[in-house]
Parts: sequence; structure tokens; C-alpha cells
Amino acid sequence: MRYPDPANDFTIASFNVKNLIGPGQEYYRFESYTPEEYAWKEDWLADQLLTMNADIVGFQEIFDRTSLSAVVRETNERGAAANADVIPSRDKRYHRKAIFKKLKYEGYDSNSIFFAPNVFDGEAGDRRPGLAMLSRFGFDGEPQIVQELPVPLTIDFPHIGGGEAGQYTLTKLSRPVIKARIPVNGQVITVFNCHLKSKLGEFVRPEGAAFAPEANLLDYDPVGRAVGELRSMLRRTAEAAVLRKMIVAELKADNPVFVLGDMNDGDHAVSSAVITGERPFKNYAWMRRHDAERRNDRYTDEENIQITEAIESVRLTSAEKLFVRKSLRDMVYTSAFGGVFESIDQILMSRHFNPENPDAIGGMEYFSVYNDHLTDGSHAEAPYNKLASDHGQIMAHMRLKERV
Repeated sequence: MRYPDPANDFTIASFNVKNLIGPGQEYYRFESYTPEEYAWKEDWLADQLLTMNADIVGFQEIFDRTSLSAVVRETNERGAAANADVIPSRDKRYHRKAIFKKLKYEGYDSNSIFFAPNVFDGEAGDRRPGLAMLSRFGFDGEPQIVQELPVPLTIDFPHIGGGEAGQYTLTKLSRPVIKARIPVNGQVITVFNCHLKSKLGEFVRPEGAAFAPEANLLDYDPVGRAVGELRSMLRRTAEAAVLRKMIVAELKADNPVFVLGDMNDGDHAVSSAVITGERPFKNYAWMRRHDAERRNDRYTDEENIQITEAIESVRLTSAEKLFVRKSLRDMVYTSAFGGVFESIDQILMSRHFNPENPDAIGGMEYFSVYNDHLTDGSHAEAPYNKLASDHGQIMAHMRLKERV
């Protein structure tokens, strides 16, 4: 029997840490950690990162590199101590280390971290978090940060029936996107880490006013707050379109792609569909042609194959959905609020890792969800700790095919 090469196995994860910043620093108005609170948070994050033991991690809500570096150092120290305790050696009862390979913690070095600050980050009380990437494999070149768009995204709206109906222009993303190339056993993989605009409403503050009228809940404005949610949704979906353009460029170059992050939407939302791409119809040969001149002008069988391939070649697959289908598990969630348990954190992969693709270079062996710390904050009796993350962490266990 030929056993898989362990060098072909790797894990890739997404981790929204919920506001990682040092003690005594006011990040949002009146919000900061005491030394004791920060120590608790760092302790929890290090434990969670050690438990995951992931090779590649995309982090969201990181305010500075220093705090994340401290968490990684603490994780390394705990990992080294755990190795001393659990990895068998000749002075212990068992000495066949290969049996216990999964117990071993592999440390991250000082070059493992890449931090992307937020261009909107301001003074104390008006901070804005960035993102980070952690990789045991290092990086193939300097990762790229995308937040200020060299060419603005302009979306034109036509009136139904014809004519112009205005436009929406996006010049900056609410948070940066990290695009990194990571070498895994001779195969370079492109990994995007993102954190799209939240569902919190965006309200316009009149000039000279201390706050937006919709922020005054004592004079509740349901229509104004609905429009605020509309602004957030439009921005989030436009950011998804910007990300989609970058993804497609990589796929057109036939580069294997992973997309990690907090999408702030479920996988059936429009913004998520924009990122993953269209799902092809079963057969386009029944569909009337775009340039039809007669009732029975339909695409041919050959054109059906061409269209399907064009769509599938740039489509992403959800690691969670692959796992649910494979394992018959009926529920995975990374967020719990208002009685709604849903997955807003996702790991998406190109067809290079899709089991239905005969030319795949690898596939997913397992999918882990770390969400035991989550409770529904709206439930009156739910325990709640603001220092732990309000997101579950997700991790895909991947295996590259052996090269012949």
C-alpha cells in the first residue's frame, strides 16, 4: 500500500478575532481593554489558534501587527510545551512518532505574518481594523493590499423601460483585501482574505450635526434606518464585485485560488453569489439564443458545452457546502444573533480542488468548525463574553494530489 505524502497535506482557516488591539487603547468610542481584559483575550486567542494548528490563517479585525505577533508568540510557546508533553520519545512509553503526527505543533516564524492596515484607521475612538495573513509556508513575493481602487467601480442604473437612472461609484473598500501567493509543496496557491461591509446601517450625518438623525433611537425613524441598511448592502455587494474581478483574473491565469473571510452574508445572499460566480444551468441547448431571430433559435449542443465550461472555469465552491454534502451534517454556523444561526464566514475554493473536476490538483479531506464559544446574544439566558470572538472559526483540511 502506498501512503499519502504528508507534505501534500495542509490546512487553511478563517478567523475573525473581534477587535484585537493592545490594552488601554480606545478603538471605538469609549471602547478599550483593561490590562486584565486584554490578557484574557490574548490567552483565549492563543488557545484557539493552538487548537486549530492551521498552516494558513486569514485574520479579520486586527488593529495592529504588534498584538497579533504577541498572540502568535504565546501560541508558539504553548505549542512547544504541548509537544514536550505529548510527542512520544525514547524516554516515554511510545516512540513511533509517525502515529501521533497530528499531535505535533509546528511553530510560526517571524516572517509568517503579513498585516494590512485600514486606510480609514483614525485617532483614538475612531479606529478601523485591518486584516492579516499567517502562513507556515511563507509567501511567494510580497502580498498585495487592495483598498484604494486605482480605477473606481462605477455601476450605472438604467430605468426599467429605458433611460438613465443614476449610478453608484465605489472608490475605496471599507476594509482592505489581502491577496497572497503561498507556496505549498511546490504548488503556488493564490489566497484572498477579505472582510466585507457589515450589515450595520450607514447613516448620513448632516453638516455640523453631532450625529445622524437615524442614530437617535428615541426618535425612531424606521424608513431612514431601512435606507441605511440599503446603503450597507449596496456597498457590501459592490465590494464583492471588486473582489470577484480580482478572483477571475487569477482563474483566467489558471492559478489555484482560495477566498477566506467574513463575508457578512450567508452563502445564498447576492453578495456571496457575486463572489462565487454563476451556477450553470443543466443544459443551455433548450435556451433561446441571445441573438434569436426566430422562435426556435436555440443554442447548439456544442455551444452548450462551451457556455458551461466558461462558467465552471471561474466558479468557486464553498468548503462548507462540500463538507455538508459529504458528511450529511445538517448545520454549520459561525454567527449567532437574534435567533438566527448562520455562516457568514466562508472558505471558497476554485475548481482546482473540486472533487467533480477530473483535472483537480487536490481536494478537501475534512472541514472543522470551532464555534462552541458562540451563544445567541439576544437570548435572555445566554452566557456572553465580549472578550471572545463573536465568530466561529472555520478550517479546511486539504490534500494535494501526488505529482507523477
